[in-house]
Amino acid sequence: MTAPQTAPHIVLVHGGFVDGSGWLEVFKLLRQDGYEVSIVQNPTTSLAGDVAFTKRVMAARPDKVLLVGHSYGGVVITEAGNDPKVAGLVYVTAFAPGEGESVAKLIANPAPGAPVPPILPPEEGLLLLNRTEFAASFAGDVAPDLAEFMAASQVPWGLDALTGEVSKASWESKPSWYLVATDDKMIPPPAQRAMAARAGSKVTEVAASHAVYVSRPADVARIIKDAADAIAKF
Repeated sequence: MTAPQTAPHIVLVHGGFVDGSGWLEVFKLLRQDGYEVSIVQNPTTSLAGDVAFTKRVMAARPDKVLLVGHSYGGVVITEAGNDPKVAGLVYVTAFAPGEGESVAKLIANPAPGAPVPPILPPEEGLLLLNRTEFAASFAGDVAPDLAEFMAASQVPWGLDALTGEVSKASWESKPSWYLVATDDKMIPPPAQRAMAARAGSKVTEVAASHAVYVSRPADVARIIKDAADAIAKF
């Protein structure tokens, strides 16, 4: 499968507690088929800062961009997606907030029995996951040694990122795709499905953990390529 000449430039946006290196295998699969790809390294200390970093990467790209966000990265792409360069959005087991919503608001009232992410109390405005519970909650289907490394190399997530609100939901005016990870213990699958339905996203479901982009890169890359190829026809 070769990328169409009119395919958009793909910009990958990571979520909280991790950095952009987790996209490595997805990046390789996209590049081997000829897609142009950039990876944003967001500090994840505030939504405004992460949107600015993402827009800086977009500014250096060709006119048409496909934004891909994992987890909290979905909030970033929902806000950054209002940029006229953005032609579409891909949510990878991600938050897809509406106007005035934040991650904090979306997780405020979990359904009875829903898994509770092992987020430790904030220190100096920053959050981490309990290291001993990281694998089970975030990376249940990732190789144990890699999951241990991910737990040990966590990037602190800022309260200003958690509470940052979207000014306008770009999915209201742009096409979107959503990958639901059915074994996710961070964002409950029913919540993922509800956000995808509200956004009118084309949905694909994969039996995987929250770290599906690490454990199932081929499935993630396939959805991104489908979105890129659809946009290429616009």
